[in-house]
Amino acid sequence: MAPQPALQISEEDQLLRRDADGVAHLTLNRPGASNSLSIGLMAALQGELEKIRGDQNVRVVVIGAAGTTFCAGHDLKEIRANPGRAAYETLFNQCSALMTSIVKLPKPVIARVHGLATAAGCQLVASCDLAVGSESASFCTPGVRIGLFCSTPMVALSRNVPRKAAMEMLLTGEAIDSETAVKFGLINRAVSDEALDSAVAEYCSRIASKSPHTLAIGKEAFYRQLEMGLDEAYEYASQVMTENMLARDAEEGIDAFLEKRPPVWQGE
Repeated sequence: MAPQPALQISEEDQLLRRDADGVAHLTLNRPGASNSLSIGLMAALQGELEKIRGDQNVRVVVIGAAGTTFCAGHDLKEIRANPGRAAYETLFNQCSALMTSIVKLPKPVIARVHGLATAAGCQLVASCDLAVGSESASFCTPGVRIGLFCSTPMVALSRNVPRKAAMEMLLTGEAIDSETAVKFGLINRAVSDEALDSAVAEYCSRIASKSPHTLAIGKEAFYRQLEMGLDEAYEYASQVMTENMLARDAEEGIDAFLEKRPPVWQGE
């Protein structure tokens, strides 16, 4: 039997990490608290993402969860135990930094979603580059039900789904299933519970075979150009394409295509 990949544990087991075949699997591990994003769990996730940023062995990141719920948002018990403006500002700034770091990570991040992804949990899904949801998954931004509009989840949500769909979720607080999440553009695929891991693995395999240098260039360019006007976006993208063409991996990729052979990426 082949040896199993080492399991790395951080922040008192609130987050698990397992690396295999160029993929870092990060598992939210607070099933007893519906994997709610406590201060400790967010810090652990942020810390692993920073480690992964400089890890040349990691090509793709998958964020999943233990138990029956993907993520129930912020830990409301923790929030109520630490009331006050300063504590709230610190919490939401920490969460915003975490979500932004996922977008800015120079490696593709895939959300593996089963069960409920609510509020900041839905924000986490929306912040990932790709997302696959099982038939048991559901998504919602239910803050209006408890008098707290999901304003920070709104940022990621509104950058992934059309305005009317985003406002429907934000104003009603009602959950949508995976099929609806695909229609809204919140996730890429909806699959059966049994097919969830294989669907995620398929994405990982396809992405990990590409040049990591090219993927890093492309991911950064994708998010930056979204915030620009049309003319500025084309000017910026043209500069990115020029720099990309001068990279060794682009030369290798084109030569390999013309010579009808698999490319050998240099990572630069």
